[in-house]
Amino acid sequence: MLASLTPREREVLALVGQGMSNAEIVDSLVLAEPTVKTHVGRILMKLEARDRVQAVVFAYDAGIVTPGH
Repeated sequence: MLASLTPREREVLALVGQGMSNAEIVDSLVLAEPTVKTHVGRILMKLEARDRVQAVVFAYDAGIVTPGH
């Protein structure tokens, strides 16, 4: 499933995995909020995740995010 994500979606997933809100991701990546919402929605769809929590678990399991970072 990770291979189905674009590089930008992986970047957004990493930030979601770090606990960032959409607003924080907007500031971090200098994107419009609707763009971030679109990325998060596509990530959830591609990972077949019900919500952000499942996406965060996936990010940790896939090694995109590590504890303490």
